[in-house]
Amino acid sequence: MSKTLVYHGSSIEIREPKIISGINTKDFGEGFYCTVIKEQAERWARRKKTPVVNVYSTLIDEKLNILEFKTMTDEWLDFIVACRSGKKHDYDIVIGSMANDQIYNYVNDFIDGIITREQFWSLAKFKYPTHQINYCTERALKCLKFENSEKVAID
Repeated sequence: MSKTLVYHGSSIEIREPKIISGINTKDFGEGFYCTVIKEQAERWARRKKTPVVNVYSTLIDEKLNILEFKTMTDEWLDFIVACRSGKKHDYDIVIGSMANDQIYNYVNDFIDGIITREQFWSLAKFKYPTHQINYCTERALKCLKFENSEKVAID
């Protein structure tokens, strides 16, 4: 795999990424989230008081345990439901579309049994593409090399 630039939206410069864990459950579990879509990282950063996008080059070690969802499938949805419910997994890196703000509530409604799987897929239409890479382990974080950080203009 070739080197790729990835972006992380934050409120500060992060030269040494760390696994983020805590009470907030995310799509792909605990880890350090990045994206190959710079505009998406800027949207993440704008949620902060002082928005910053950190830029990293990444060369993913193919020996790591990697799960990649190339499209949104039932397996993708089930994985997100499990992670958001607090279930741990053994992957070093998880890659795929994100359940963005537009469908966050639909995922919760599906988890709570308010809507069916079929209703979820009918509602889960993105306005723009999404992408996330979750570096879930210390071994995975070694694939990242800090390049720079950029302040993001607030709209």
